[in-house]
Amino acid sequence: MQTNYQGKKVVVTGASSGIGEMLVRQIAANGGIPIMLARSLDKLRQLQQQLQEEFQIRAFYYKVDLTDEYEIDEVVTKIIREHDVIHALVNNAGTGIFQYVENTKWEDVELMFRLNVLAVIRMTKLFLPHFKANNSGHIVNIASQAGKISTPKSAVYASTKHAILGFTNALRQELVENNIHVTAVNLGPVKTNFFTHADPEGSYQKNVAKYMLNPEKVAIKIGKCLFTNKREINLPIWMDLGSRFYQLFPGMMERVLKKQFNKK
Repeated sequence: MQTNYQGKKVVVTGASSGIGEMLVRQIAANGGIPIMLARSLDKLRQLQQQLQEEFQIRAFYYKVDLTDEYEIDEVVTKIIREHDVIHALVNNAGTGIFQYVENTKWEDVELMFRLNVLAVIRMTKLFLPHFKANNSGHIVNIASQAGKISTPKSAVYASTKHAILGFTNALRQELVENNIHVTAVNLGPVKTNFFTHADPEGSYQKNVAKYMLNPEKVAIKIGKCLFTNKREINLPIWMDLGSRFYQLFPGMMERVLKKQFNKK
């Protein structure tokens, strides 16, 4: 784990559970100062108290609905006003609904794009002047292996992650002269409550249970790359290799892996 977290403030969205919660614990364990964003005020308060008691550090939290652009604007303005320097932003919050396109409710389409894409872009855009003014910063966007390989029932979700990968790769090039690092995190299925909403019947979770990533191990991996110029984190490795083959031989991969692609 990196040891240069001392006093560094890291904003993490979706911080009240899953990867976000594990990541703020990693930040706190290494002397950093987590700034936690989520909708659940009770969970944020409880997590703040746990972090302060366990690691003897300061932790901050802000309640926000990231699907509401006005709330995003207000919370970012407040964070920048109340903290001298923000050192990193981790756009972790996201949602998914696994369903065939014709059966996907339009409100679910809008929800996925508002939270997975528009909120990420808006948060990033609002923090950029602050990072540029300090000539430093790190933006970490949690994307997905679905952004590299689309499969049935994930057409909308995968399209949001395709968008984030495109955004992240272009942003990295735009900021190369500003000492601001930009990292994409592409994950396979992670054992979190994400699937409570994405796969309420539990069939997909059951099919991929043995492949699911441990959220704490994912958070450790992300934590090690904070404040470095790491371009991408791809987990698991075998899925990353699969996406590389898919780029070269898409038709063949879709035929050979048809059964696996339809596990949702």
